[in-house]
Amino acid sequence: MTEVFGEDGKNYPATTLRVPIMVVNLLKTVKKDGYSAVQIGYGDKKKGFKEYRLATDAQTPAVGDKIDASIFQAGELVTVSAISKGKGFQGVVKRHGFHGGPRTHGQKHSEREPGAIGGGARAGGRVAKGMRMAGRMGGDRITVKNLPVLKIDTAKSEIYLGGAVPGRRGTLVEIKN
Repeated sequence: MTEVFGEDGKNYPATTLRVPIMVVNLLKTVKKDGYSAVQIGYGDKKKGFKEYRLATDAQTPAVGDKIDASIFQAGELVTVSAISKGKGFQGVVKRHGFHGGPRTHGQKHSEREPGAIGGGARAGGRVAKGMRMAGRMGGDRITVKNLPVLKIDTAKSEIYLGGAVPGRRGTLVEIKN
């Protein structure tokens, strides 16, 4: 993260995102494919493709059109989606915010344990579905809505968004306006 100074003189926390030049590769129409969509390619040697559905055929761009950071305006609110940082196998204290057991009063090794998980007569001798337990944390698709576009640098092909964006450095981020 970095900071951007606004016109009011205040300093705002910002995340810098590099927007690669993307090219419209394919158009899908209701008449031919049953739905209206546009396929966009990005990266060197068509590294990746992504298809976006359109409401109508009227708003489709032409094949070969280039899309860059200039499609955004400073001040508009955008929705950002990305894969969050993976944290590996974590216990219930970190993963779900459990408080754990007491450190004293006869406890030996149960400071960070989940406690009772069911069983016995209460749950019919089984563990109930949805019981929060230790496991893999992170690596999920996270969407953050209403992040403001603070600044656009078309020369460097970068945009500055107010606040934090999910994922680690180099993660592919989807920005919707």
